[in-house]
Amino acid sequence: MKKFSQMAIPYIIWSMLMLVLPMLLIAFYSFTQQGNSIISFSVTLEHYVKFFTDADFLIILWRSLWIAVKTTVICLLIGYPVAYYISHCEERVQNILVLCITIPMWINMLVRTYAWIGLLSEGGLVQRFLGLLGLGNTELLYTEGAVLLGMVYNFIPFMILQINTTLCKMDDSLLNAAADLGADPVQTFRRVTLPLSIPGIINGITLVFLPAVSSFFIPKLLGGGKYFLIGNVIENQFITVGEWNFGSAISMIMAVIMMLLMMCVHKVELRNQGERSR
Repeated sequence: MKKFSQMAIPYIIWSMLMLVLPMLLIAFYSFTQQGNSIISFSVTLEHYVKFFTDADFLIILWRSLWIAVKTTVICLLIGYPVAYYISHCEERVQNILVLCITIPMWINMLVRTYAWIGLLSEGGLVQRFLGLLGLGNTELLYTEGAVLLGMVYNFIPFMILQINTTLCKMDDSLLNAAADLGADPVQTFRRVTLPLSIPGIINGITLVFLPAVSSFFIPKLLGGGKYFLIGNVIENQFITVGEWNFGSAISMIMAVIMMLLMMCVHKVELRNQGERSR
């Protein structure tokens, strides 16, 4: 046991340097204001007050949360049937389908998002197809729909893989027992399959919602600067404006929101485990 604890020391040091230290620096910047000299600073809550008293920032925060919710719901509605179908295929077919879902993830997310610019732009493949249906004049790029499409496309594999893993681990004898007791397929799904797949759903929701609410390059590329989310505000404060203190305060606000959401998800998961153990 002592040997394993000693082997973990390099990883603990690495985590402290790469994870804890940056968060401490962000927290420090968010609560301070630089003085006249480089080494002088004063503690202040001005940056947090500025955020919560500015209606524009609150609107952007609400917009970010709302589009993250829509992204998560769409990923769940599409991902669950796909994961359910994959879990009921033969093992060889399952491996092929899972590979088809994971292959696009091997490509950088930025490159995949850039590809949608060509598809959705005027004269692109999608608009040409809509033109055949008489909808060729529809504006696709630099809209909320384009941003939502880009988020769903990039994050839906996380939902599918999490739910599929849970469904594949399910004991088939439970389904057979439900059938022997007279349950039809719909009742079996509602009372057996769906409750047992909740852990996968919760994990999928977490892995989709958290990156969606803080995404900045997807709305920047597919929104064309017209659709501003909270991630774009943080990037703008750090890179363009140079207001590191205010940008750090917004980052801390988002970190608190995410931690609260994760705590809620964890409580739901614990409650579900308690109900299953009864």
